[in-house]
Amino acid sequence: MLDLTQGSLDVAPLLLGAHLTVRDDAGAVTVRLTEVEAYDGANDPGSHAYRGLTPRTEVMFGPPGRLYVYFTYGMHWCANVVCGEDGRASAVLLRAGEVVDGVELARSRRPAAKKDVDLARGPARMAQALGLARPDNGVVLSPGGRAELLAPAAAAEEIATGPRVGVSGPGGDGETYPWRFWLPGDPTVSTYRPGVRRRRRPTDGGRAGTTDGAH
Repeated sequence: MLDLTQGSLDVAPLLLGAHLTVRDDAGAVTVRLTEVEAYDGANDPGSHAYRGLTPRTEVMFGPPGRLYVYFTYGMHWCANVVCGEDGRASAVLLRAGEVVDGVELARSRRPAAKKDVDLARGPARMAQALGLARPDNGVVLSPGGRAELLAPAAAAEEIATGPRVGVSGPGGDGETYPWRFWLPGDPTVSTYRPGVRRRRRPTDGGRAGTTDGAH
């Protein structure tokens, strides 16, 4: 088991090559992680927890070793590994990976994927392939449990870093926050897209704001 008591910037590169398995009555799917992003709570304008504890971000504040699963753009689920000191928000978004076990089950959940390389190529696709959704928010990563995380057999020989995908505003500055980590040359790594500020429909008495897909 990886040491998830470290902060997200330390944990993120260690997750590359790790295997995440999710089990249910239909079977199990295992993904080898090839791309992740670190989010550092109050120190990170790209983080959901930048402005503090809310019902949505509560899981991010620990304890570590759980999944933070959230809904985005009104249609997708994404999953993060919670890490760091208990009481301080820190998490790593699981961006992409290779399905190495349970391929048939993953295919049944991702019928739109034309190639196996696309089954978990992107955070929403990965969550769908693994069968993760709202009930998994806060699930503890444990051996033989609903979700299990196994450390890679060996440390990655080469790791690339760069700006996070789809994050706008200060948190999207790749020079200040080069907090995306991936295995260079791996075909399952997602395509980089810069963040775009979106207008949010007024839901609070007419005030409109922006959203940037942060985690």
